Amino acid sequence: MTHTREFTARQRISLATTAVAGILTAAFVSALALAQTPPEGDPVHGKALYQSCAACHSIDDNDLGPKHRGVVGRRAGTIEDYTYSPALKNSGLTWDKPTLDRWLTNPSELVPGTKMYFKIDDPHKRADIIAYLEQLK
Repeated sequence: MTHTREFTARQRISLATTAVAGILTAAFVSALALAQTPPEGDPVHGKALYQSCAACHSIDDNDLGPKHRGVVGRRAGTIEDYTYSPALKNSGLTWDKPTLDRWLTNPSELVPGTKMYFKIDDPHKRADIIAYLEQLK
């Protein structure tokens, strides 16, 4: 005995609506993940862009800002011979790519009370600088 089921118009609409909602949710989640992932950077271009950072930072010496060699992977506020703001020292951040991207987008929004105020609006420029910093081990 074969069972077949015929759906009413209301059931077909409900099934179609559920399917469309699932597809839209998956698309939204994918778009959100892409929006939160910084683009891949070019370290060569990042080295040239880093010159704007050199007004306050150095690769190997503390200046107005802390040294940057080894910054990627380092916990924020932990270089012993640099005086950080209490806000950054107590932030609990670790400098990975997404955190550096958020930091360079707007430091005082990420860590209210920080001493750094310089922002980089262009996501590709941020990615390039981060790619350069990743090479400084």
